[in-house]
Amino acid sequence: MVESGVSRYVTAAMQTLRTLEALEREGLVAAEPRLADAAQSMAIAITPEMLGLIDRADADDPIARQFVPSIAETEIAPEELADPIGDEARAAVKGIVHRYPDRVLLKPLHVCPVYCRFCFRREKVGPGGEALSADELAAALAYIRDRPEIWEVILTGGDPLMMAPRRLADLIAGLDAIGHVGVIRIHSRVPIVDPSRVTPELVTAIKPRRAAPWLGVHCNHPRELQPAARMALGRLADAGIPLLGQTVLLAGINDTVDTLDQLMRALVTARVKPYYLHHPDLVRGTGHFRVSIARGQELMRALRGRLSGLAQPTYVLDVPGGHGKVPIGPGYLAGYLGDDPDALPDELRVRDAFGQTHRYPG
Repeated sequence: MVESGVSRYVTAAMQTLRTLEALEREGLVAAEPRLADAAQSMAIAITPEMLGLIDRADADDPIARQFVPSIAETEIAPEELADPIGDEARAAVKGIVHRYPDRVLLKPLHVCPVYCRFCFRREKVGPGGEALSADELAAALAYIRDRPEIWEVILTGGDPLMMAPRRLADLIAGLDAIGHVGVIRIHSRVPIVDPSRVTPELVTAIKPRRAAPWLGVHCNHPRELQPAARMALGRLADAGIPLLGQTVLLAGINDTVDTLDQLMRALVTARVKPYYLHHPDLVRGTGHFRVSIARGQELMRALRGRLSGLAQPTYVLDVPGGHGKVPIGPGYLAGYLGDDPDALPDELRVRDAFGQTHRYPG
């Protein structure tokens, strides 16, 4: 068992693990030639915080499963895609993805504190991945400035909080100076997997003077919300930055009602509003992570009966090809009662959160 969130394997001197050899030394993988192919398909990075959460006695540990390469990654199904959500199809200028009329993604860099093995950008992120040059960043800001319909800018990547605070502050200030940008949202794994990065300097850097800041936090398992992560999230919340939770539904990691229940409660008590539960994308070599949509709907239906609305994420699918996200949660209208002689005209059946069916006037 992991000892109250702090593993005996972790010391203050430990650094992020970045190679198969380092994983072998830690006993996280055995020597296996096929793992080299998995490692080549995506960079490796496991921070000391995540290493400390891995239960070495559990061969299916949900933390290890997220970050440790597997030979299953070498199995690529015909339907899996190199660009599963269509970033390239919706690329406007370098670093900008313009999928919806009123908002854009801005990707200033492609490095992350950890590399999740299911990442939908797994073929783009990693050390050596392209960061925007000063000229390219200026062109991206000009694209936003020239389009008054853009109301929200979402900083993603890579992980924007891997940028130096001074550089990040300059980027936020540049966006804040564009009058029609009303919301600046940052998507990050940093507060969970590398919470020491969330310094007062970083928090100050990401607060615009005018636009509304939001921070989307990627968290997949309740064990990830350890005291250091909660402190980092608290630092952000205390600074007035609203926090949203993003979770990927993953086989063997969080695809049980109890795990999702615990995770959503843990997020809410950390002042993070569960926002999206993502159906896993059709990423190459990630079939071992995917669950069926029917299973996801079953889990969401069970959560509806267990959690308040405050803790309910929206279950979404990112339509392949760059066509955006759609909600795919279970429906609760069971249909019309037209075949019931006692029903009123257009009367409906409504299923409640506990599976019972009720009449409701249409």
